[in-house]
Amino acid sequence: MERPAWAPPGIDISVPSVSRMYDFYLGGSHNFEVDREAARKAMEFMPGLPKIMQANRAFMRRAVRYAVDNDVSQFLDIGSGIPTFGNVHEVARAADPAARVVYVDHDPVAVAHSRAVLDGDESAAVVAADLRKPAEILHSPEVSRLLDLDRPVALLLVAVLHFLEDEDRPHEAVAELLDALAPGSLVVITHASYEGIPLTQEQAGGTVDVYRNIRNPLVMRSGAEITRFFEGTDMVEPGLVPMPVWRPDGPVEEEDPYAFSGFAGVGRKA
Repeated sequence: MERPAWAPPGIDISVPSVSRMYDFYLGGSHNFEVDREAARKAMEFMPGLPKIMQANRAFMRRAVRYAVDNDVSQFLDIGSGIPTFGNVHEVARAADPAARVVYVDHDPVAVAHSRAVLDGDESAAVVAADLRKPAEILHSPEVSRLLDLDRPVALLLVAVLHFLEDEDRPHEAVAELLDALAPGSLVVITHASYEGIPLTQEQAGGTVDVYRNIRNPLVMRSGAEITRFFEGTDMVEPGLVPMPVWRPDGPVEEEDPYAFSGFAGVGRKA
């Protein structure tokens, strides 16, 4: 397999990556054939995966605009993935040119491309770190330089928590991150669930099996389990809802049925 010129040295391009699969679903070009093959297998069971990812990105942009509109202009985006058009720093700065953003990911391709995109940008940075180790993120030089944790921060955990199994203690990781943030901070979450998918659980389970087979288990949690991630915050209206329903820009009834898969929500730390 030929290594593309943009691929960072040292990464195994024979193993699929969830962030590169996500890039493929969104029509990006920074993915390998092994990622495309795994994504196509997942789409055999759930053909609407690209629609889900598009709804996910659209929600993220609305949540970022909501944050800026409510005087939160610092962003910590964990599991940020490969940069695509309309990334957090672009959306935030359209509303507040002084917005500051720290991206966090553990995929070397995502980190390398984020650094290339942000080269020369003094108000945004990327950290190579893992959500499972919140202290490494919070004490990173990039966070220390760019984010004032004594002021409200928007913590983005978009389409990442469902890749942490219960033994990874995801609720504890989120609680540790929130504990370090100032009152008035926001936590922005999307999470996969069998609830809302226009398929039987058995059919959708085929996609879950694809992710398990590539050693990136996809954990489908219930709405009640996802709500636990917001402990210590007050839910912003309309609460935990399907992605298109959260403060929509247009008619919800025009959305693709797959867009309603899973949940999205924003909580404000008291």
